[in-house]
Amino acid sequence: MFGYDPANVILCSDSAACSFWHPIVFSAIVLFIIVTGFAYTTLLERKFIAFFQQRVGPNRVGPGGFLQPAADGLKLIFKEDIIPEQAYKAVYYIAPVLKAVPVLIVGAVIPWGPPVNIPWLDGNWYRIPLHLADLNVGILWILAITSIATYGVVLAGWSSNNKYAMLGGLRASAQMISYELSMGLTMAVPVMIVGSMSIGDIVAAQLDAPPILGWFVFQNPLAAGILMIALLAEVSRSPFDLPEAEQELTQGFMTEYSAMRFALFMMAEYLGMIAVSMVAVSLYFGGWGIGGGFVENAPLLAPLVFIGKVILFLIGMVWVRATLPRFRYDRLMMFGWKVMLPLSIVAVAWTGVAVVIGETASTPVQYAIASAVFVVIALIAGSLVLRRESNETPVRSLANDPMVTGERTGIAHILVEVLGWILAIPYNLFDKSVAGLTQARKNVARELRDFASHYGKSESGD
Repeated sequence: MFGYDPANVILCSDSAACSFWHPIVFSAIVLFIIVTGFAYTTLLERKFIAFFQQRVGPNRVGPGGFLQPAADGLKLIFKEDIIPEQAYKAVYYIAPVLKAVPVLIVGAVIPWGPPVNIPWLDGNWYRIPLHLADLNVGILWILAITSIATYGVVLAGWSSNNKYAMLGGLRASAQMISYELSMGLTMAVPVMIVGSMSIGDIVAAQLDAPPILGWFVFQNPLAAGILMIALLAEVSRSPFDLPEAEQELTQGFMTEYSAMRFALFMMAEYLGMIAVSMVAVSLYFGGWGIGGGFVENAPLLAPLVFIGKVILFLIGMVWVRATLPRFRYDRLMMFGWKVMLPLSIVAVAWTGVAVVIGETASTPVQYAIASAVFVVIALIAGSLVLRRESNETPVRSLANDPMVTGERTGIAHILVEVLGWILAIPYNLFDKSVAGLTQARKNVARELRDFASHYGKSESGD
């Protein structure tokens, strides 16, 4: 019944029934995977941070703490939902949804693997794509959707009618503007190399090159590094979590949220981590494959490879949180405008030069050019850092400093003593003058009292 004949495989786009059911079924499967992944990303983070800090972590609910996410969700469901009296209710209600939904929509343009052939009940085989939509403007879709999520944060801060929440919302908007410039420029690098804004084309171009070495991270590691940092800032993950800095803003834009609305914000944070990991993997780390046709020959392994790469990125984000302290806000903005943006422009120029020269040469020459440019940039950056260190004023030891120890030696002490004597002369003259005038006033007052007392007695005797 299900005899496989490659010549008779039906494309899903050519079948009305398949075209109708594919988006529904595929979306349901992806949503189930991502939402389940969100729940266990919370457990992964708690476990790994406990490992980094030499603690145990959750281990009570279920075997090895495996059911801890379910316990957390059940607890939040039964929490009291407190709404501020003076909040702007309509915006207050919709803000968590605006934060959570866009990060789910980002995955619509991310391919999970090559098309797979699946038999159906009618006896035919259908070629099913493992993506929801392969847009020819997939990069623009990602930039647009990730920007919408920031509105949820800003509106949550504004609608709460709370000064701490409002400051958190303003921080989120300023941070988004600062780091999305760098993110957009580094997303342009794969577009320049491939000549297409389709995520599927970008992944395919990385798989057509030598295995692993064809990933774009090896052609432009500077752009890949900037993109990963900018994506961390985009989802406000540590050390870029200033919009919800609890030491400064209580809980930032989430201060007035509780129960399931608070859970929506937390879900949006972890969904955002998964979404940006999917974006980084697809643009610079080969997407669902490793090249060389290994996964293409077993397409059902492709989603597992893709999920494995995403998990490695999630572990990296947890590692960053466990290692780096939070930025000070002025340094956060300075880093975005004065470091990230210039470096992203350099990365785009680097790729432009490599692509233009590579068009007249073979692919290995293009890789060699990109590597040479990377070495030159690394040497220039290293020389600048070393020069800056050599020009820095050496730190003087204060162990023998007389200003610290109080030792009265040296020319500095003599000058201070002479200056003290000079300043003491007018001070002493002024002090003596004031004392003399005070004494003279007292003498005059005493004489007036004596005079009044004497003549008062004389008049009473007459």
